[in-house]
Amino acid sequence: MKKIIILFIALMFLVPAAPASAQNVSTGISISNGELRSFYLAIGDYYRVPESRVVYVKDHYRFPDEELPVVFFLASRAHVDPQVIIDLRLRQRMSWLNITFHYGLTPEIYYVPVKRVGPPYGNAYGHYKKHGKDYKKVKLADADVVNLVNLRFMSEYHGVAAEVIMDERGRGERFVAINEHHHKEKGKQRDQGDDRGKGKDKNDKWDKKDKKDKDDKNKGKGHGKGKDD
Repeated sequence: MKKIIILFIALMFLVPAAPASAQNVSTGISISNGELRSFYLAIGDYYRVPESRVVYVKDHYRFPDEELPVVFFLASRAHVDPQVIIDLRLRQRMSWLNITFHYGLTPEIYYVPVKRVGPPYGNAYGHYKKHGKDYKKVKLADADVVNLVNLRFMSEYHGVAAEVIMDERGRGERFVAINEHHHKEKGKQRDQGDDRGKGKDKNDKWDKKDKKDKDDKNKGKGHGKGKDD
């Protein structure tokens, strides 16, 4: 019995501990690319799901980054777990539009009101304008759905006009990069706001000091006049 215990203890020391990176991957923490982590965090924040769930879907099912918002968008609109959408997409090989119809939803859910349309959104908005409420005639390719979902996601999450996101996409920018750009812009505006607040506090402090000095000086003058009289 003593030999068995000694052997067991020896094996515990021989078995290597899991690398820190592997441990982090399992919790969705280890994302070396800052842009990707920012994108996954934004998805989780916007669709109210844990970041670890977003990373799991990406790593386990090999979804392209820019299709991840579509999974969580449709799950939210259909009131089902994201896993259900994933199964329809991967196992039954359904298009994004067919999954939409499967839940009694219409292509209208994808469209964001805009004042003008630019590439690559021309065809998608053209179909919508032409067929109106006859949604079965609206033809949206998978790429169209990805572009439309991310357009809504990026514009609403960052508080930016949809036309701005549309222009950036039209220049060939990836949504991961677009998200990072606006994330940094928000950070700059926040920092500038803090600086303005600090400057205001500083000015208020000196304004109060100047006022106090003037009051003290006026009081001194008043006393002097009374004495002379």
